Amino acid sequence: MAKGYLALVLHAHLPFVRHPEDEYFLEERWLYEAITETYLPLIKAFERLIYDNIPFRITISLSPPLLCMLSDPLLQQRYVRHLERLMDLAEREVHRTQGSDFHETALMYRQRLKESYHTFCHTYHCNLIDAFKRLQNSGRVELITCGATHGYMPFMRRRESIYAQVETAVNVYRKHFGQTPRGLWLPECAYAEGVDEVLKEFGIKFFFTDTHGVMYASHRPRYGIHAPLYCPSGVAAFGRDVQSSKQVWSADEGYPGDADYREYYRDIGFDMDEEYIWEYIHPDGIRHNTGFKYHRITGKVDLSEKAPYVPQWAQYKVQLHAGNFMFNRERQIEHLAGLMDRPPIIVAPYDAELFGHWWYEGPQWLEALIRKIHESDKIVELITPGDYLRRHPVNQVATPCESSWGNKGYHEVWLCRENAWIYRHLHEATEKMVELANRYPESGGSHRRALNQAARELMLAQASDWAFIMFTGTTVEYAVRRTKRHLDNMLQLYRMITENRIDEAWLQHLEYSDNIFPDLDYRVFRTRGGEKQLAV
Repeated sequence: MAKGYLALVLHAHLPFVRHPEDEYFLEERWLYEAITETYLPLIKAFERLIYDNIPFRITISLSPPLLCMLSDPLLQQRYVRHLERLMDLAEREVHRTQGSDFHETALMYRQRLKESYHTFCHTYHCNLIDAFKRLQNSGRVELITCGATHGYMPFMRRRESIYAQVETAVNVYRKHFGQTPRGLWLPECAYAEGVDEVLKEFGIKFFFTDTHGVMYASHRPRYGIHAPLYCPSGVAAFGRDVQSSKQVWSADEGYPGDADYREYYRDIGFDMDEEYIWEYIHPDGIRHNTGFKYHRITGKVDLSEKAPYVPQWAQYKVQLHAGNFMFNRERQIEHLAGLMDRPPIIVAPYDAELFGHWWYEGPQWLEALIRKIHESDKIVELITPGDYLRRHPVNQVATPCESSWGNKGYHEVWLCRENAWIYRHLHEATEKMVELANRYPESGGSHRRALNQAARELMLAQASDWAFIMFTGTTVEYAVRRTKRHLDNMLQLYRMITENRIDEAWLQHLEYSDNIFPDLDYRVFRTRGGEKQLAV
């Protein structure tokens, strides 16, 4: 029997970006890049492990916006065309790099793109949700959900918004996977007292907080972060382990910063002459990443001085770092096991997009780690939080402290000078949406469609991604535009509904362009009996 557990948790999420009006909308590439560089490589890694009969358990959170985009026929077709362009570029690159230090890497890209095309188009018929469903059915992966549009729950003054985010997320999960999720990833791991009570009403058994969410709980946690706490509601909170996080997250101290791994910031989309690359960048001449990167991190040198990427060196480091991670977890568990009356659990949550997109070798590292744990002395056992609660149903009761996994651990990232302006508008729109849901408990026809679309627009405006982008300073104009557009749409719908003058053509346009959650019922925003509000 293992001395302790390791719970690897991957949170897969992207904001809902769908622009049918523009074939080459830049922000849609976020999804295409994530499919090519993260989701397909992870799926293939897990499939190889299953084929080799390697037992493992891992938790993956699939956010509702991501599920909606992965199942959208328009985005599926556009991704296939995107992949075909990359395959065409790969052929050109193999020819261009002949006889250079970059040729082996070009051959690697060509092979991987061919495999991705076959997997996406032929194995899963353009719908990767089927791939994740197969992984869950294999017993290797526990899929969980997330807040409906990744809304920042501590800032939702009306509790009805939290109900709407959770109820919608659970309904989307049931639609795609035929069961109720046991766990929910709180967007940004942001917890405030009372959120867990909403989770309980929808059958959610566990969620995650950052380290201090558990360590600074209402009562001192007996086992620290190495066992979950039960909130008074009975929902379990698992705290993030510091040591395992730093080894993988940190660009300076962690594995992704190793000199032999691929450099993210050197890409032929910027390096090559426009005459060569123009067919594979935006038609307006806007340069962007293509995914063809030929340099390794090298060290703290200027981007122009990066050395050529050598795939074999990177593979050697993958094995080395996977072994080092396992060794460190074994020593950590052996130490903790001597202090506890139960096996300790190390919870290691990461953004899924770290693996493959930002850290190109990440999916290979994860596969190597799982194989090494299987071949080891069984000090560590891979487990999911759901597995742990079934084995250890008795846990300490305490209320986690308000927290997030953002910079400095609280709310600064999502409430700062750059984004504070959005919240008074979100609060006002929420008040109006709750009013509509309570005022019209029954509705039909275009009136009901307008109510449903108003709920969609509000939830899209609530996405924490927009505030995060404003904080980081990347694509700020787009984030601001999206926030304002969804709020304006919602308020216009409110006026049309209350004045009983629905613009049918405009409503149909919104339903097509902002088509997230096609089965959404606006009454998720209704006020439940005896409902109390969070303090904001």
